[in-house]
Amino acid sequence: MSIGDTLAEARRQAGLTITQVSRQTRIRESIIRAIEQGDFSACGGDFYARGHIRSIAAAVGADPVPLIREYDEEHGAPGSMRASQIFEPATPIKIREPRNLHLGWVLAVAVLALAGFGAYHFYPKNTADPTASATVQVHSRTTPTPTAKASTASKPAAQQKKKATVPEAVIRLTAAQDCWVGLNSTNGRTLYQGLILAGSSKTWNEKNQVSLVIGNPPGITLTVNGKTQHLSKGQVARLNINPFSKTPVQVG
Repeated sequence: MSIGDTLAEARRQAGLTITQVSRQTRIRESIIRAIEQGDFSACGGDFYARGHIRSIAAAVGADPVPLIREYDEEHGAPGSMRASQIFEPATPIKIREPRNLHLGWVLAVAVLALAGFGAYHFYPKNTADPTASATVQVHSRTTPTPTAKASTASKPAAQQKKKATVPEAVIRLTAAQDCWVGLNSTNGRTLYQGLILAGSSKTWNEKNQVSLVIGNPPGITLTVNGKTQHLSKGQVARLNINPFSKTPVQVG
């Protein structure tokens, strides 16, 4: 008896319709009907087909182990799919860094310092009036004041620049059903690839843009920085997540 026949017979013995199984597993009726007829092309790949077999078997009370073993004998053992067949290249988003706005302060301080220096060296050589000398002394004492203020004002800005933190995206997946997940960097490096079992969760802290592939979107909950994301209703969801952007970009 084939995989589809076994699942269909178990469903009928359990007194369930395809609609009821679809509601329990959150798998579309058309896919369940195709699996019962031995057609797995609508599953989106071997990883997702195995997940659907497990979910349907659990709903109708069948043992998924021999069914998965039979599927592997017919279609190949897990691990034969390469990452290059799953991930699509993601285009990184360029973020413009804020320009330094303290150049005006530096120029103002330089002009005042040059003016004080010229006044100090010019007036004593061209006048013998004591009043002029006193005036020069007053200027020589007051000219450092703007420099001191500018230096004091520039210190907090430098300290704030040192204390600036790099944005970080906290990505958390919580599975209600078995779900295959892949996490990839923008240069194509695989950060994670595997099956998240029902009832478990997985968390990543990423400071750079990443692409995320979710094999069974209806069976998993995704949060980014504590905010729940609404995934597409299709069988595979692909997202670009950037720490500098508040909202992930869903590409498939």
